[in-house]
Amino acid sequence: MKSPLKVLLNKQLPWLAIWLPLAALLGLSPASAQATGDGSIWLPLIFNPPFASNPVHTGIATYYSATGDGACLFGPSPGDLMVSTMNAEEYNFAAACGAYVHVVGPKGEVTVRIVDLCPECRAGHLDLSREAFALIADPPQGQVGDHFKDGSNQWWTAVQVRNHRNPIAKLKYLDADGQWVAVPRTAYNYFVQTNPGMGPGPYAFRVTDSYGNVLG
Repeated sequence: MKSPLKVLLNKQLPWLAIWLPLAALLGLSPASAQATGDGSIWLPLIFNPPFASNPVHTGIATYYSATGDGACLFGPSPGDLMVSTMNAEEYNFAAACGAYVHVVGPKGEVTVRIVDLCPECRAGHLDLSREAFALIADPPQGQVGDHFKDGSNQWWTAVQVRNHRNPIAKLKYLDADGQWVAVPRTAYNYFVQTNPGMGPGPYAFRVTDSYGNVLG
């Protein structure tokens, strides 16, 4: 089930630039940047980012088993798993790495840090850690990820379901007439629709696992 989510992405933190002169003005020099001795520098956390001035997006969220590590190469963060991947389009050659995204769902809201890339995710899609997702929705409601095989088109469409816990039994897509159509499964674990294909998209899928649970 897709749940509308409001996403606030802080790509720029201009308030950091004013910290040093402001600190000097207020006599807060002890909070200045400090070297750790291992080549790293700790920057002081000053104020809450101005969320209200950032763009709000509506999209979808899924979850995965996160460690805090990923394409951004921050390394594992077992003590902080409020993290997320960013979809390929908005990842923007790692420009989103380390940004904080505020996500609002049907159960609550959470702020997550971008640590990884989700290559198969489309614009507006965040893949949250399981721990973060549980704060905005019940994990069983999480959208199951879908992956299109290279070469897929409107006449020959191959879809693989990923990031699921239970074995997948069936995949259906919603055709142009509003009917759910079962997609045949192949031995190489893709559901392939052809003659006719699924059309140009966008697509809506319904997934059924081996226990009869239905999502979509």
